[in-house]
Amino acid sequence: MSPRIASWLTEHARVVIAVLLLATLLVGAGVPMVERSTSLDQFQADDPAADALDHVDANFSAGQGNTTTAQVVLRDENVLDRESLVATLEYQQRLQTDDRVADTLVADGGTRSVANLIATAAIREQRTPANRTAPGVSSGSDGFDPTLQAQIDALESRSEAEVDAIVAETLSTGSEHRRGSGTGATPIAFMPHHYEPGSTEANATLLVVTHESAGGSFAPGDAPAEIEDAQAAIADLAPEDGSLSVLVYGDGVVSTEITNSMVDSVLLLGPLALAFVLLVLLVVYRDLLDVALGLVGVALVLVWTFGAMGWIGIAFSQPFVVVLVLLIGLSIDYGLHVVMRYREAREASAVTPRRAMAVGLGSVGVALAYVTTTTVIGFLSNLASPLAVFRQLGVVSAIGILAAFVVFGALVPALKVELDSALEARGIDRRRPAVGTDAGGANRVLVLGARLARRAPVAVLAIALLVSGVGAAGATTIDASFEQSDFLAEDPADWLKELPEPFAPGTYTAEAAIDALDSDFVRRDTTASVLVRGNVTDPATLDRLDAARTDARGMSATETYADGDPAVTDPLTVMDRVAARNDSFAATLDASDVDGDGVPDRNVAGVYDELYRVAPDDAATVVHRSGGEYRAVRMVVTLDGAASDAAVTDQMNALAGTVDGEGATAIATGDVIVNQLTADQLALTAITSLVVALVSVLLVLAVAYRVTEGSASLGVVTVVPVAFTLTWVLGTMAVLDIPFNVVTGMITGLTIGLGVDYSLHVSERFNQALESADDVGDALETTLTGTGGALLASATTTASGFAVLLVAILPFLQSFGLITALTIVYAFVASVFVLPSVLALWARFVDVGPARSGTD
Repeated sequence: MSPRIASWLTEHARVVIAVLLLATLLVGAGVPMVERSTSLDQFQADDPAADALDHVDANFSAGQGNTTTAQVVLRDENVLDRESLVATLEYQQRLQTDDRVADTLVADGGTRSVANLIATAAIREQRTPANRTAPGVSSGSDGFDPTLQAQIDALESRSEAEVDAIVAETLSTGSEHRRGSGTGATPIAFMPHHYEPGSTEANATLLVVTHESAGGSFAPGDAPAEIEDAQAAIADLAPEDGSLSVLVYGDGVVSTEITNSMVDSVLLLGPLALAFVLLVLLVVYRDLLDVALGLVGVALVLVWTFGAMGWIGIAFSQPFVVVLVLLIGLSIDYGLHVVMRYREAREASAVTPRRAMAVGLGSVGVALAYVTTTTVIGFLSNLASPLAVFRQLGVVSAIGILAAFVVFGALVPALKVELDSALEARGIDRRRPAVGTDAGGANRVLVLGARLARRAPVAVLAIALLVSGVGAAGATTIDASFEQSDFLAEDPADWLKELPEPFAPGTYTAEAAIDALDSDFVRRDTTASVLVRGNVTDPATLDRLDAARTDARGMSATETYADGDPAVTDPLTVMDRVAARNDSFAATLDASDVDGDGVPDRNVAGVYDELYRVAPDDAATVVHRSGGEYRAVRMVVTLDGAASDAAVTDQMNALAGTVDGEGATAIATGDVIVNQLTADQLALTAITSLVVALVSVLLVLAVAYRVTEGSASLGVVTVVPVAFTLTWVLGTMAVLDIPFNVVTGMITGLTIGLGVDYSLHVSERFNQALESADDVGDALETTLTGTGGALLASATTTASGFAVLLVAILPFLQSFGLITALTIVYAFVASVFVLPSVLALWARFVDVGPARSGTD
């Protein structure tokens, strides 16, 4: 901003106020149009594996339409004694009769537990021997599916000892099928890993509730309202007498908690950030009017930003909470520089508020314009990301920075001029000292950088390079992470829950449920698929699928049940399971198996036809038929919760390689595999943003300083401490084991944007101070006691704002708050204690101004 523009703004302050307030009304009209998004599809990478997952979701089903399950962990001292088994069945009754749950359940009742299987076995004992079936067969598999009340009556009519005997028999073996139970239809599938088959005691079991969504399929985190309500009711309907403790996990719970966490985060973090900023501003400004103007400016920046989101059509999701805090901090940063430079101008000479603002804006305006340009570049570097959500975050952040420049570069100065002029006309003195210009403690700290630059600039630079080298080495070890659990809130601390409404966050249980499922059970929602398309009726395709399943049994990523049976499902395991209960299909299967290895050697299409005829629901889970043609088959591997995403991806790709060939193509897919692809894209985003932002900022500043000052090298020198800051930040992430995730993936672009902000103010002020200083040392001291004071206040305010994220209920916000607060501290240290030495050396070697007389 040139002195001419600054003078025009102050001379026409009322026009500026009117125009910008009108613009605020127009842009702010978009705020009500901002929608919320909880879908995790927005983070999905474009990749063949992601396309294959969409194909699986669209073409394979359980034969019950669009379904989703809730996994309910039931705990008691012994969930297998008669009392607990009856309590489980009574709980299922409540679920099937409560309208909120019942209206969403699939046609067969929708609830399955080990209690059903034990009670059904008890009823079978009372029937004729001819009607009895093996204890490993789930209820309903032979057409016999007694009502829940009949099951309760059967258990209550038996003694404790008789029930124990039935439990021992029912749970004594796993699957009776040749290739495993696959879908987990056996009693052992409901039991925890540590359960010993045949034991009559266990402290936990699973209840599986299957919902049908009337609205069709949906993305993770975007469950329909009826599913959200139903799964909330599942928790509400838990036994009131405490006979069973209930922990619910499902798509409805995830969707609800993602939505609630966004609302709770804004209500909790917004006021806390403003409170910290208010406290710091009171200390720094020591003037209520300036504090009020600062807060009004912050509010207007947020209105402009979220109004623009509404007009553009960008939905608000969890990562945008970061933008909220970011803009609060950066807005205050802009305001501090303007106000402090205005105060310096008033202290230097007895001028009117209007003239002082013109001088202050004229001197700091160029730095603000450079800062805005480079910070916008830093955030827009995210446009190079392959992930749409990062591109949106970059655009919204850039809009917010531009809004901050307009509001604090024009509207707030105009308001301050009018208010100060009006108050002074009434005899109220509005002159206040700028931070760092007096001889206090802040001044002594700030001038340290100048004194080091006088005495040992080479040593300062050498130390900075050494630390940066260590940080750069650590940066190579940073991992990338993308998990559904990243978006789930931790249950807040008790003191947060005791806050007054509406600031107190709610209770969150999904993360605890995931931990319980991963540690104790075979999770039914964590699977990978090998999708096979092409000639799937060729016997050779089934032979390769059989070989792949054999390989899967020995892989670390494959989950196993308590009896050691691997959790793998494919057309062959389904055929075995159906053949075990249907003589007609067993005959068809045996006729097609010439060599007796259990794999059809001929008439595969006929086997599929018969499978669809006698068990369409089972067939639809692994075989895709369209227009009478068999288009695809799949193998489903339930994954060990302890396996890393990278290990899962490698092992499933190996299985796909075994199946692929001879007219059929195979690809590994699943949420875990797609998540790993997204994690790789996050790492790519961080690297791409770093390169694009650093190169772009370097070029812009070199050209700008070449045009305005005749020295491109000053632009290059200004970027040097930014590179230092970046390596320090990445090294800290490595030490603290903070991965690149949905928000820390932005940290490289953000660090460059923030780092340039601090460095530019120092370089620009130094360049101005050289014109009147006796030597470089004096110019540096003038710079650091003036601009340095504003930087100190800005760093304190902005870092405090981000530190508020440490009390966030979302773990990824906590890590982002910590690393961004440290980024600000590092940027301040680099600009105030390292950059002066770099500038001193620059001035010496390019022979600028009084360089030779002031750097020794």
